[in-house]
Amino acid sequence: MGISKSIAVVAAVTFLHVFAFLLALGAESRRSTGKVVPDKYDERTYCLYDSDASTVYGVSAFFTILVSQLIISGVTRCLCFGRVLSAGGARTCAITSFVLAWITFLIAEACLIAGSVRNAYHTKYLGDYTKHDLKSCAALRKGVFAAAAAMTFLSLVFDLTYYWSYKRADTGGWVKHHNEVGVGMTDYGPDVRSREYNDNKGQVGGPPV
Repeated sequence: MGISKSIAVVAAVTFLHVFAFLLALGAESRRSTGKVVPDKYDERTYCLYDSDASTVYGVSAFFTILVSQLIISGVTRCLCFGRVLSAGGARTCAITSFVLAWITFLIAEACLIAGSVRNAYHTKYLGDYTKHDLKSCAALRKGVFAAAAAMTFLSLVFDLTYYWSYKRADTGGWVKHHNEVGVGMTDYGPDVRSREYNDNKGQVGGPPV
């Protein structure tokens, strides 16, 4: 894989993760809130909710980070289906980062989808207006989308670390193989060829009379 392709992968993953991070922060700041209002037609009250923009932001962030994770997994063949990486610290770092990247990714996705669904669940909670049964309206707990944003950022860090370690381990395996081939080829150096020539010359001349 060329350097230009690696740069493109890093740029795409970084952009998508950062975009998802900003969407999650936007979803946190635009969480739907409700207020108790009287019903015009009877002596009941209900919760009137404001804009549903937080759900749109949350769902958008969900699919954005999903695409980013699919890119990094496809390029590296999800670590399990590609070439065997060379043993060493780079492979250990790649495996560790791979596991942590998927853990943070799944947590971020869970927070995003749960927050989006809960935020979109707008129900009119009815009560007796004269008795003021409704004191407040149910809303998404603060911090769900913020947690998703934090996990998205950590997922980016672990994804980039995983990709960097993967490339080092993958290149290390090629270099090791290249060096082994080079060592094997030294058996056919000038000294060896000279000895072979002398041996062949003696065999052609035959034993002295």
